[in-house]
Amino acid sequence: MNDKNLILAINPGSTSTKIAVYDGAEQLFIKNIKHSSEEIDKFAKIADQYEFRKEIILKEVKEAGLNLQEFKVIIGRGGLVKPVASGVWGVNEKMLEDLRIGREGQHASNLGGLIAARYS
Repeated sequence: MNDKNLILAINPGSTSTKIAVYDGAEQLFIKNIKHSSEEIDKFAKIADQYEFRKEIILKEVKEAGLNLQEFKVIIGRGGLVKPVASGVWGVNEKMLEDLRIGREGQHASNLGGLIAARYS
């Protein structure tokens, strides 16, 4: 797969984490990982779910026969950040700080940028 342009898309929601793998515009893999309330309720804050969700994503990617080092792009659903123009934004340290503390609010989508930044 080294000659491919692999993209990992991460979309954390309140009760699920959706991931998809693309080679350019071609979808290769998609998975909707459901989280029970018992799993989610263990965490006091959204940011506390980081390791839990990251490990599930890594497991699914590995089980799909993919290696994280092969990805050209890892993208996460934006999260609640200060208002910015629409589009694609590179994750920077200020954005990560806002996502961690939930400056604009608490939502599972805040984990998208945090997880994507770790592997980009």
